[in-house]
Amino acid sequence: MVKKFVLSGYFGFKNFGDEAILSVIVQKLQQYGHKITVFSSDPKYTVSKFKNISSVNTFKLNSVFSEIIKSDCLISGGGSLLQDTTSFKSLLYYLFVIFLALIFGKKVIIFAQGIGPISNPFGRFLTKNLLKHCIYLSVRDIKSYELLKSWGIKSDLLCDPVFSTEIIEYEKEPVVAIQLRDFRTMNEDFIDRLAQKIVTEFSDKKLEIYSFQDSIDLEVCKNFEKAVKMLNPDVKTVVYSGLSDSEIVTNISKSEYLIGMRFHSIIVGLISGVKTMAINYDIKVEKLANEFEIPLIGLRKDFRNEFELLKKEDLEKIRARVNLKNFDWSGFENVVNN
Repeated sequence: MVKKFVLSGYFGFKNFGDEAILSVIVQKLQQYGHKITVFSSDPKYTVSKFKNISSVNTFKLNSVFSEIIKSDCLISGGGSLLQDTTSFKSLLYYLFVIFLALIFGKKVIIFAQGIGPISNPFGRFLTKNLLKHCIYLSVRDIKSYELLKSWGIKSDLLCDPVFSTEIIEYEKEPVVAIQLRDFRTMNEDFIDRLAQKIVTEFSDKKLEIYSFQDSIDLEVCKNFEKAVKMLNPDVKTVVYSGLSDSEIVTNISKSEYLIGMRFHSIIVGLISGVKTMAINYDIKVEKLANEFEIPLIGLRKDFRNEFELLKKEDLEKIRARVNLKNFDWSGFENVVNN
């Protein structure tokens, strides 16, 4: 039976990780012939990426109302939608969409999300009580799973769906891939210290600097390139922006090293056999780095021996852990097809 699904997430902002997750969901739903409407900040962009889907603007509530009423099921996720670290307003928006679907009697699926942190007591109250009414919940980390369990809510603990990305094995090139983004604790001191360390450690390698979401990343990436050039004009650098998901994955897969800030840049490094270091700006990045035992540097802390650990990284050990990350679709498929 063909059903109509509406998808709510951080879509249309041209952020690699969220767009990659959207691709995974769309492919799975279309495999079973279901109809799809995506709530997107840029519906034209979203429609251009896929065949046979529709899209309405995330912020046009009349359209959101209309599509939910016409749907059979709302899928919220993946990513980290239900947290107030980014903003309390953002949390309320995604909860409001879930609330609308529930009051109109629609099934709601929470897909591979990282839940929390939610510091606002009212935000926690709303999240807890709305999630109790969702038909199926899956989370991507143990802390989210344990949080829901403490609320009396059953969920499936899965890996991030981007772990299911198919990777072609490439011979590694003498390249250090660097992925940066702006954040409230990002500062010139960190950029200068990171540039100094990378120039010292990797002066013989090309630096490829990646903006995953130009509105947030690009200026920081350009500032980092300037800092590198001031230290050593002879270091080869390039700043990449506006790349497709597949271009990002292919380029990073060819690199020898990755120093990544965004969660999904780190996942791409891990699954493609690149020696990877994480920049800690968010608890999800810290948890991922700890799980795979890769070096982690902080925005406000001095570097210690992280670069030495990066060079000595055991790729076979990491690959063995990556191979355990098989995304389990069975719970999701059971709900969407019944």
